[in-house]
Amino acid sequence: MRLFVAINLPDDVRHAIVRAAEPLRQPGLPVKWVEAAGIHLTLKFLGEVDAGREPAVRAALADACAPARRFQLPIAGFGAFPTPARPRVVWVGCEPVPALELLQHGVETAFATLGFPVEGRPFRPHLTLGRAKRDVRTRVPGLADVLSRLSFTAAVAVESVELMESRLSPAGAQYAVRHRVPLEAT
Repeated sequence: MRLFVAINLPDDVRHAIVRAAEPLRQPGLPVKWVEAAGIHLTLKFLGEVDAGREPAVRAALADACAPARRFQLPIAGFGAFPTPARPRVVWVGCEPVPALELLQHGVETAFATLGFPVEGRPFRPHLTLGRAKRDVRTRVPGLADVLSRLSFTAAVAVESVELMESRLSPAGAQYAVRHRVPLEAT
């Protein structure tokens, strides 16, 4: 199974993000866009995991979430990694509020005890909207201008963290919740 840990958003927020990002889809950019149902905040990508390890993975997620409390996640701003001129990922940003950073650190720590490598890059919370097509090696003119004209803000109540399964297909990734850990009320 291909697994990751994520915060999922309410459907109305996902659809609002897609509507706000619609101008990005117009210029025919060489980007494969994520469907609204696939928009989420990844806390930790686990990769291929043997099905027999799922109970330990679920337990690690519960341990990681035990000290966490429900919180508000501010969402705003559009951008691209590594740069808008040469994007690999087009995203909408999430503010790295302390509760989110503590939760993500807890997830990293809990999964490190199971042998999952700790992410070497700093945590930059974002919601992926699209990925540059693999054959794109050139600059993408005009993306920075389009991104600068977009606007979206929301605050989402984070009430749970999910263990997700990703099934890859030519039509794109399909995601399914394998396990949900509710966060305690504040």
